[in-house]
Amino acid sequence: MSVPAREIVVRMGEYAVVRDDGVLVALGLGSCVAVILHDRHACVAGLAHVVLPSASLSRDRDRPARAAETAVPLLVGAMKAEGADVARMAARLVGGASMFANLLVAGTVSMGERNTLAARAALRAAGIPIVGESVGETLGRSVWFDLRRGTAVIRSVGREDHVL
Repeated sequence: MSVPAREIVVRMGEYAVVRDDGVLVALGLGSCVAVILHDRHACVAGLAHVVLPSASLSRDRDRPARAAETAVPLLVGAMKAEGADVARMAARLVGGASMFANLLVAGTVSMGERNTLAARAALRAAGIPIVGESVGETLGRSVWFDLRRGTAVIRSVGREDHVL
């Protein structure tokens, strides 16, 4: 009988890194984006629960994981401290929904889309490829990244679970 992996819930504007074993969880992602990084060889993973595209939009300067542009370098650094190598990292993005699309002024971009675009740009700047995404649309999501399996399970109300 195998022992279940420990779950670490990553709240809005926070990040976590696990080595060897664990499940990183982000619940209730609406416009927020879970940036998940994984170095399979080092058996290290990290998740940042990004709330904003840019740190300039935040009043809380003490939590750099809140913004995509600062969360990605922070997560990369924390993973490197655990033995990961940026050259072996792969990324998954989950969330970035337009939860109130009917309230948007024509021609504007939703916060979810802005968060997704900023996360992609930060990953591109870090040289980390995106190997899977479940982003956009108008539905909330939750994600469980299992380090042992190297898979992300996405759940949304009224939909089948999806694995990245």
